Amino acid sequence: YVLASARYFKMAAVSERTKLVASWHALFRKGTDFDSWGQLVEAVDEYSLLIRKIKKELQSEEHNLSKQEHATLQNVVDCLQARWKAVQSQSGNDGLTLEQLKTVGPVLENLLTNSDSEFPIKAAELEHLNNEGGSSNPTGGYNTDSSGSESPHLRDRRRLRPRLPIADDMTVLTIRIERIGLKDASQCIDPYISVSVKDAQAVDLTPSQDTDVPTTKDNQYVIFNTNVEIQQYLEKLPRTAAVFFEFKHYKPKKKLTSTKCFAFMEMDEIKQGPACLEIYRKPTDFKRKRLGLLTTKPLYLYLNLILHRN
Repeated sequence: YVLASARYFKMAAVSERTKLVASWHALFRKGTDFDSWGQLVEAVDEYSLLIRKIKKELQSEEHNLSKQEHATLQNVVDCLQARWKAVQSQSGNDGLTLEQLKTVGPVLENLLTNSDSEFPIKAAELEHLNNEGGSSNPTGGYNTDSSGSESPHLRDRRRLRPRLPIADDMTVLTIRIERIGLKDASQCIDPYISVSVKDAQAVDLTPSQDTDVPTTKDNQYVIFNTNVEIQQYLEKLPRTAAVFFEFKHYKPKKKLTSTKCFAFMEMDEIKQGPACLEIYRKPTDFKRKRLGLLTTKPLYLYLNLILHRN
């Protein structure tokens, strides 16, 4: 009975590892597909997500990786980071090419059955590629502590994105987040705002973005003065869509980042110039059905909307 139980748990562990590696390979394929189609924003998203997931496993104290599997996964991460940098260079050809990255796919797919195979890209070349062009962070972090190291609870945030190119008969929206009014603004630790666009069923219509942590706040306002570029032309968004703004901050005692409140702007509210949005208490209701104001005090999220047309 003991031997049978041990065999069962071993088989279950192997099955979980197989599923995990398969999920990694699916993300890898999705990223390289976007990359090959020229959808570089989406490719960067998939690469960043895969890097985070593999790093999480590498740093886990409970992983069952062999030394060779660990080394192979670290090489995969290095390749993804190198390709991420190449894509960010906009030409997409400076650094690790898509063709080079694709050679890593079979290695990742067969990690558990053929981990002893030689990695297709030399370690020295990877080190050279990742040392070029500074230390951009593909996992989405922005802020660092006083020693220059990134604060751990900020590492998984999603980076701000560049403005969409101007197209004929299309409107690009830039939202300047100026400030948010809160009665305890000065007490918020590492606050930032997550911006997303969702339809009436709470389905994402664009990639989410997180602002930098602001350096200015007083007793009543957290001041951002940050531009967020919405990643879809307004004409291509359904009329039932809305832009959401979730105010988040760090809670040291719980060691987690929490959503404090949120605001949203519906499509018919998008007009050139200043905007002032009511602030609602959490949890964020992306379907906009059960809304409760955060406070009865006249505190709002202040924005400035800029519409770009050809």
